[in-house]
Amino acid sequence: MKDIDWKNIGFGYIKTDFNIRCECHDGKWGEPFLTEDEYLPMHIAATSLHYGQEVFEGAKVFRGADGKARLFRIDENAKRMKSSAEYLLMTPPPAGLFIEMCEKVVRANAAYLPPYGTGASLYVRPLLIGTTAEVGVKSAHDYMFLVFVTPVGPYFKNGFAPIDVVLEKRHDRAAPRGTGRAKVGGNYAASIQAGAEAHANGFSNELYLDAAEQKYIDEFGAANFFAIKNGCYITPDSGSVLDSITNKSLRVLAEDLGLKVENRKVVYEDEIGTFEEVGACGTAAVISPVGRLYDPNKDVWYEYDAPGKYSTRMFHLLQDIQYGRAEDKHGWTRIIEGI
Repeated sequence: MKDIDWKNIGFGYIKTDFNIRCECHDGKWGEPFLTEDEYLPMHIAATSLHYGQEVFEGAKVFRGADGKARLFRIDENAKRMKSSAEYLLMTPPPAGLFIEMCEKVVRANAAYLPPYGTGASLYVRPLLIGTTAEVGVKSAHDYMFLVFVTPVGPYFKNGFAPIDVVLEKRHDRAAPRGTGRAKVGGNYAASIQAGAEAHANGFSNELYLDAAEQKYIDEFGAANFFAIKNGCYITPDSGSVLDSITNKSLRVLAEDLGLKVENRKVVYEDEIGTFEEVGACGTAAVISPVGRLYDPNKDVWYEYDAPGKYSTRMFHLLQDIQYGRAEDKHGWTRIIEGI
């Protein structure tokens, strides 16, 4: 194990020993290989650089209370990359290759897997890029799939604690019928300015409404929205929202807790002041409970129970599964043997 201050590493990139890569040419995938090189040799006209043919994923490995290494719902990451890639007319890696490469690179960097009890985990970042040289707008016929890992701490330095968020009124994250449901870099690029402005004004995150009507709640910057009200776990039904694996898991846990799950249109004006709990959820932070939301259009603050009883219970239930403290009755974790 590496000599790292595991409890204070933050959420950023730390160099590890290896990443793993595999190339695809004309629809045929080659053999994956490990490399110590952190850089990519790429043609200056690669489609990923000019036309955004790039999709990625994010997953985590946890060292459990029993010492075992658990990879969380990696099959869902493989499915989502396939869906994202197909939307951009890219050739996705087969699910078996995807999972095999994730496991191999974790084993190769086992010394960087944070020990149990530190609150840290090993972040896994699969990336698929188009590498064909093109100056016309078209799909590549050459691709590279790679996976790197890095140890990370909590996304927010205060961990599972209330955050303040702001309603975004100047920018849209994703257009209707666009790439919002795909995990592509362009969606995140569209949120950088709004996110920077929110942070500069003391907010941890920004909330987007739908781009077409500015009527329905879509999602937070880089995280799904959920709310609790009247015994219901509510999350927006939107074609512009990423299908969060964490949100998908929380819906199941909410039902386990006796909540009714509603995936539906959520009218901002009608409901934003009626929720008991509000949270942002995703791989990085799991759940970020929202304590207050500021609406600059009205100069009004909305306050919520944070962390509320259901958000707290779901957070701990999910963490208990990830760290092997509770039975994995839904079959979400994958033990990586030998490390």
